[in-house]
Amino acid sequence: MGMADWVIWNGVLLTLKRDAPPICPGFVAVEGTRITAVGQAGSQAELPPARDYLDAAGGLILPGLVNTHCHLPMVWFRGLADDLPLNRWLHEKIFPAESGWLDEEKVYWGTLLAAAELIRGGVTTVADGYFFEDAVRRALKDSGLRGVTAQGVVDLPAPGVPEPRDNLKLAGRFLESGPDYGPLLTSAIFCHSPYTCGPETLKGAKKLCREAGVPFFLHLAETAQEVQELRQQTQMSSAAYLDRLGLLDELTVVVHGVWLEPEDLDLLARRWVKVSHCPESNLKLAAGVAPVPELLAQGVVVGLGTDGAASNNNLDLFGEMSLAARLHKVTKKDPTVLPAKTVLELATREGARVLGLEGQTGVLAVGKAADLIVVDINQAHLTPMFDPYSHLVYAARSSDVRHVMVAGRWLMRDRTLLTLDWRAMAARARLWSEELSTFLRNPPSLDPGRAIRENEPEPV
Repeated sequence: MGMADWVIWNGVLLTLKRDAPPICPGFVAVEGTRITAVGQAGSQAELPPARDYLDAAGGLILPGLVNTHCHLPMVWFRGLADDLPLNRWLHEKIFPAESGWLDEEKVYWGTLLAAAELIRGGVTTVADGYFFEDAVRRALKDSGLRGVTAQGVVDLPAPGVPEPRDNLKLAGRFLESGPDYGPLLTSAIFCHSPYTCGPETLKGAKKLCREAGVPFFLHLAETAQEVQELRQQTQMSSAAYLDRLGLLDELTVVVHGVWLEPEDLDLLARRWVKVSHCPESNLKLAAGVAPVPELLAQGVVVGLGTDGAASNNNLDLFGEMSLAARLHKVTKKDPTVLPAKTVLELATREGARVLGLEGQTGVLAVGKAADLIVVDINQAHLTPMFDPYSHLVYAARSSDVRHVMVAGRWLMRDRTLLTLDWRAMAARARLWSEELSTFLRNPPSLDPGRAIRENEPEPV
């Protein structure tokens, strides 16, 4: 091993490798973008030689968190449409704002705002699905985050795609241009749902993803109404319908899955489909509780996601961990369900598996990308500490994250953002939020339901 660029030391090291115990005091050595050594050292004299050292001051050193589902630019709509059913939330608030106010520049700046929130919350990898997704890629590249960016596809007029017949053509061009954005960003496709995408659109999008070897994302079984209507139209369960269309394989990521039926769970497991669990959004929209313990028991790979800030209302993965652990305990009436260590794995190692990035990130090991965070535990609400996994899931907050590194580059040091100009973003946010408020006082009349009805799934 040559001279390291950085050694992060003097902390409790959680590698998140399967069955690996905490290392205390531990260190991680980084050369370029990769981890070159992981180990234990009682003093700085025992560390590998490095150009620079960062003292974790007794904090927790662990892999950066992985957010497996988000709509980053929707930070513009945070608090805009609260306490509404999903259909009204979409049709009366979100769709009008997206179609009449949003543009590529606002998507870029909205993504920068979201990136700032993610970095400050310890997230180093995010999967996004939205429109004007090229602007999302540009913003994530500027922020330094690792990401899977998925062009949104629906069978109705959408931001950047006024003619639905062009949706797959645009998605194909999006995939082709992906390599231009560097090694930290993967380009993919996000079909909104079976009720906004007809069968030919779903099959066409999946074909593009298969050819490119990239993930295919889809909202599925989010509400009881969605599942009931799909069964009425197709006489099939949600997963069976997708399987009949040939959409289920190891590159498919199902988002939400709240109302998956027992036969669906077995089918997803047999097809190696991944699942993104978004508990806060599911509860806020009264969608329900996803069968995560049952999915894990079937061997399905599950990660955590925040969804967008319009339905959450934050991008705080620490909050998702805390809620997920408690939520499934109370619904199962079993305090042993989803223990803290398992939940932290969903937010790191398993999240990386959901996105097909397990070869890059999710654990701290030699050869992996240097995506890591340091959590400050020298605080009243984190003192004393007996179990670091319990602390991270049940007691820590996103504001406890002190340092963030992605691919060997510091994105935040001592709570200071290093790749983003917060003052410029905040000024832009104030200006455009006033503009959005004015727009919403007299929004255009829309009937997105008409386009959706015209593209209902055909009976199979």
